[in-house]
Amino acid sequence: MFIKPDYNLKSIYDINFDELRENGISAVLFDLDSTLMASKSGVYSSKTIEFLNFVKKYFFIAVVSNNKNSEYIEKVRNASDFPLLFNAGKPRVGKIKKFLGGFGLKPVDCVLVGDRPLTDILCGKFLGCKTILVDSITADSEAKIVRLVRALERTVVKN
Repeated sequence: MFIKPDYNLKSIYDINFDELRENGISAVLFDLDSTLMASKSGVYSSKTIEFLNFVKKYFFIAVVSNNKNSEYIEKVRNASDFPLLFNAGKPRVGKIKKFLGGFGLKPVDCVLVGDRPLTDILCGKFLGCKTILVDSITADSEAKIVRLVRALERTVVKN
């Protein structure tokens, strides 16, 4: 089985938001760990905060994360000023559809951005929204075994 993201980019900072707007996208759903912040850190870098503040000017943004850790969730809530969905169950879509409906959004209005083909991109495909696969925001500092696992997972990605 191959999964083909609509966009396969090096980083969240490479997203062409003008193109997304031209294609009718009004909402950006971000994975959290390794997409917007270092895994399990609960802290956005200053570069990511600046990036998110820019994106919020033009799009509805939200985080959809599979994380269930209550202490971590509280830390992220305190650092975020946009909607968050934890324990999302990706790649399943039920909780995310309900979450989107609460904001009057349809999947066709959204793009899902994440670093994992088998959770984030597959979820976006099941939802029926656009998808953007990015490398980990901390790719340069990840352990070799983590990079190996990421490389193996990406064998299911079709460019």
